[in-house]
Amino acid sequence: MQPRKTISARLDALREGDGPVLIIGGGINGIGLYRELAHQGIACLLVEKGDFASGTSAASSRLIHGGLRYLETGEFALVRESVIERNALLKNAAHLVRPLPVLVPAYSLFGGLLSAGLRFLKLKKDPGPKGIVPVKIGLTFFDRFGRGNGRMPGHRLYSARAGRRLVPGLSPKVRAVAEYYDTRLVHPEWLALEVIADAEAECPASLALNHVEVTGVTGGQITLTDRLSDARHSIRPRLVVNCSGVWVDRVNAALGLDTAYMGGTLGSHLILRRPDLVQGLGGRMLYFETADYRACLIYAIDADHILMGTTDIRASDPDQARCSDDEIDYIFRVTAEVLPGANFRRADISYTYAGIRPLPASGSAVTGAISRDHSFHHLPRDQGRPFDLMVLVGGKWTTYRACAEQLADRILPLLGLRRAGSTLELPIGGGRGMDLPGAAARLVQELTGQGLAPGLAARLVDRYGSRANEAAAAVQRDAAMVAGTQYTRGEIRWLAETSRMGRLEDMVLRRTRMPFDGGMTRETLAELAGICGAVLGWDAAHQSSEVEAVGQVLRQRHRTEID
Repeated sequence: MQPRKTISARLDALREGDGPVLIIGGGINGIGLYRELAHQGIACLLVEKGDFASGTSAASSRLIHGGLRYLETGEFALVRESVIERNALLKNAAHLVRPLPVLVPAYSLFGGLLSAGLRFLKLKKDPGPKGIVPVKIGLTFFDRFGRGNGRMPGHRLYSARAGRRLVPGLSPKVRAVAEYYDTRLVHPEWLALEVIADAEAECPASLALNHVEVTGVTGGQITLTDRLSDARHSIRPRLVVNCSGVWVDRVNAALGLDTAYMGGTLGSHLILRRPDLVQGLGGRMLYFETADYRACLIYAIDADHILMGTTDIRASDPDQARCSDDEIDYIFRVTAEVLPGANFRRADISYTYAGIRPLPASGSAVTGAISRDHSFHHLPRDQGRPFDLMVLVGGKWTTYRACAEQLADRILPLLGLRRAGSTLELPIGGGRGMDLPGAAARLVQELTGQGLAPGLAARLVDRYGSRANEAAAAVQRDAAMVAGTQYTRGEIRWLAETSRMGRLEDMVLRRTRMPFDGGMTRETLAELAGICGAVLGWDAAHQSSEVEAVGQVLRQRHRTEID
């Protein structure tokens, strides 16, 4: 972790020469560009006004998916790109990206075939109903895009009876079921941090700062305000890239520009404690179409909890993203149509989260018809702004690396440079070597041989992959469990020392998976604050304020009461 007191010295080093490339926005797309430029040997300064991956990047369905539904709108290039990137992440980040069988129920055989064809040919834009035959055609193309690495099985079709044997609670109205494979992302926020660490290991001159906001520009110098210390710094960049997602237009305003690039939609998710549904799903995700032609899903995230989502509602204020009562009712209602005996109850909700997708401004009346592809805007330097500005609109988890590569290819000529290499096959963080058969089991055995309990060793490998040895060393120094969690005190201290946290919220919501596990109390938060405070120099009053702040965030944004 880079101590806050050394920020000025590191910025002084970045000010030398032509200055750094300044990347604004520490979501996965800004982080991906940071990694991409580091691989080209370009010193960058990445700033994020909150915590890394704390906005839209933390509010996804936690999937790395090939974009099956994009075939419906004729976005073949996006599907091909998504499948290539999905397969690469399955290899490069095998510790966090894992195969997931997906079931697609259909309520008819040929329904929507003509309309699907018109959408396929881009003669019609809005989504519509699809029977099993259009789904079969789409999956045939989907499999073809995914050929070449042998990592995913091809799709299969099941009769309604066979589908109900796979998922016993499936609606009797379902006529047939298709199965294909995609992947789930177990801990997106941690993967984002690993990408940052990889970038700085390859280009030590680069610097990534969370809780630092762009607050103005004067005479070609950009003012940065440290939200943890209120310290102000200035930097004269050689080029600026706005990767702030749904905050793009606000950041442009801070740079003196009036733009209207963004037009996002709100997506909300629910986490329910339902071991019975976990068992009933049998390790599969249900991906289904609703009566209003939206795409929803439900799958297990552990032995006790399921994830349900998502909504797709016009929204413009990312700072007010919340899961509403109406959205909960909607998700329950549409999921009950495909699983009519599930008996969804609000009492089972342990956590909710919501975020706004960074989609381009669009006049489409149907949110599902808005493209999920990304685009770039180049604003050349002028007398009032002596640096070029590149702006990213769109972007998503699955294709973040491809997006960064394409953006870098537009940036390099502006810097008078040429590409030095590709990041497509570079392992990420603890994913190094974890794609080899039996790698996880061997590592668990190694840690067990060092004296760790088998269950604890398995949890560390599950969380950190090939970096589990680092965590294990910290655990052996203090193996006591933090009350109400599946984390040890030594592990929390290690995270506080190495993972760039600045607030207790960073630890609870993003360095760990505690909210998804459930069971936290105020005593849990107080214990965490004490461990982190010993590392970061928080006194008792500061620790107490951090506990109160996290409690408020959990209550107001995630419908989770810690008492």
